[in-house]
Amino acid sequence: MASEIPTINFSQFLYGDPETRLAVSKSIVSAFRTYGFVSLTHHPIPLSELSEAFKWTKRFFDLPPEVKSLAPHPSGFLHHRGYSHPGLEKVSNLTRGADTDDSLSQTREVPDIKESYEIGSEGYPDQPNIWIPPGVLPGFQQFMTKFYWRLAGFSAEIAKSLALGIGLDDENYFEKFFTGHHNQLRLLHYPEVDASILEEGKGVRVSAHRDWGAFTLLFQDDCGGLEVESPTKPGEFLKVEPNQEACLVNIADLMARWSNDYLRSTSHKVGLPPLKDRYTAIGGKRVTRARYSIPYFVTTTPESVIECLQPFTDETRPAKYPPITQWDYSKSKSSMQYS
Repeated sequence: MASEIPTINFSQFLYGDPETRLAVSKSIVSAFRTYGFVSLTHHPIPLSELSEAFKWTKRFFDLPPEVKSLAPHPSGFLHHRGYSHPGLEKVSNLTRGADTDDSLSQTREVPDIKESYEIGSEGYPDQPNIWIPPGVLPGFQQFMTKFYWRLAGFSAEIAKSLALGIGLDDENYFEKFFTGHHNQLRLLHYPEVDASILEEGKGVRVSAHRDWGAFTLLFQDDCGGLEVESPTKPGEFLKVEPNQEACLVNIADLMARWSNDYLRSTSHKVGLPPLKDRYTAIGGKRVTRARYSIPYFVTTTPESVIECLQPFTDETRPAKYPPITQWDYSKSKSSMQYS
């Protein structure tokens, strides 16, 4: 079954009059309430720049493992930068304190077959970037730094649309929480893999999970495989058709907590590509296509206290969640992803 995630022309928000901007914002919020996702076309990131970003991504992951490992993800979970080899990270919905170490061990028995490279702001000294040596990929660091801040500007506009769409008086309400310095740009590669490994459940591309920041921007290649949980049938996942001209945006846990679950943080995963182009034949085996994607995780300053906003709580609707800082919530999630 295919998903019915709404597609919205974001240029109407960027360049429209106040009435149009409000209408677009309400449409975006409506999509987030129902699906947790929206597909934005005519966004401010040029398609030529996205194409270049995917070319750099492929160049990086085409490097030999020993070269990619010159920018290693540090051990542990507190410093989330650099290169993670396949199997190092295990994504899930587990949260420290709510789940046991046994749950973590069981979850890690089925590895995520992906590799990633994490990039942040150079202005966040607590999370310094771990760059590949500049002589290996000349221009890589410069492009990705510029691209990071282009996406920060885009995400600031999405935050304005959220403020308008949920009925806050000031469209710049979230500005003090989102400086851009605490976001994360992730380059993702799902390598070709023997199809039987995925079909028999010996490995997955990415397990079902919710993102744990405020919201996420996602750009995909044409491979497909993304699935989101049905809004009406929990546990059933719907396939998302890739659109290289659109940015898929989803609400994450902190924004859901802020809104008392008025906005929906939806589980999603990456499975097999569509049947029509699922496999290639290599050495007599059926092998899944490689897949590339670029998510950009948007979050607040670490000290920001996330507590239910006034429009979403009253005597009949008590807050579902206690206040928590972004940093404390992030630790409770990231500590379950890296052993």
